[in-house]
Amino acid sequence: MLRRMTAQVRRARPIETCRFCSGTLLTSVFDTVFRDPEADERLFFAIPGALCVPCRQLYVDQQLIGILGLEGARCTFAIESDRVLHTDQAGQAGQAPAA
Repeated sequence: MLRRMTAQVRRARPIETCRFCSGTLLTSVFDTVFRDPEADERLFFAIPGALCVPCRQLYVDQQLIGILGLEGARCTFAIESDRVLHTDQAGQAGQAPAA
């Protein structure tokens, strides 16, 4: 029981370096493709995560993986999401226009 609780606490702490190569992680929002065991691909946009650039390992919160129904799926593609700013007529960056 203690081992299980310790493992849960360990997972809850933020990851600062890659567990495979000890590289620094890029924390951002990613557009991703996940492939499940039946070979179906699912696209997800603006997934928060951390990417190890040297070894291309993407870290995503396990609770989010569960919420999205991705247990057993593999991330086959991830790219940092673009941030789009709309400009007003004076060329100043502003909020997106109301729909």
